[in-house]
Amino acid sequence: MCLQECDTEDLPATIGNLHLADATRGNRLGLAIYYRKDRFTAYDTKTFALKKSLHDRVLAPAHERLIGTRVTDNETDHELVIASFHAAPLTASNSLRRNQIHAAHAELLSMGGGLMSLMVGDFNYPFFTKSLTAQMKDAGYDLTMSDRRTYTRYKVFKGHFDFATSQGLEIESVETLPRGASDHLPILITAEYGQEASGNGSGPAAP
Repeated sequence: MCLQECDTEDLPATIGNLHLADATRGNRLGLAIYYRKDRFTAYDTKTFALKKSLHDRVLAPAHERLIGTRVTDNETDHELVIASFHAAPLTASNSLRRNQIHAAHAELLSMGGGLMSLMVGDFNYPFFTKSLTAQMKDAGYDLTMSDRRTYTRYKVFKGHFDFATSQGLEIESVETLPRGASDHLPILITAEYGQEASGNGSGPAAP
């Protein structure tokens, strides 16, 4: 489970059968990752700073926009990196957000070259997503949108803000769930390991 804009100082170590891998510290973006210990073994979690926008410099701190956890699926022996990502707000340019997305993918590769990856979060990219999808494909990643809009509070800024990029996985669905306390609707990702993925079998890969 990938969280965003939460109060990381108040996060519990466990939520039901989910265990906290780690969270950003002293960062207003509040990124965190939970995982199931009975299904996955987590090896390490890292946070990464990405290129800042003017908005970030004014409303600091916002240096950690990515958190990733490298895990092994205990049922299938597949290894993958799961990440929570938060792009610069709409006050920044799409080119800056693309820079952050590409940089985030590069940082996740540093956690284990050749591993499958699933990066989810608020991409703040509701416009020109077809162009972004094509660019992701050229870079070797799949971009999968949710079945419904994830942000509808303002007429001007409604759209698909939250989605997923992946490598080595087959995304079956990205379902938009009912609204909770956040101004963004949560999403639920269902995925299978790709045919070329390393491991002894296939199984669900979403946290």
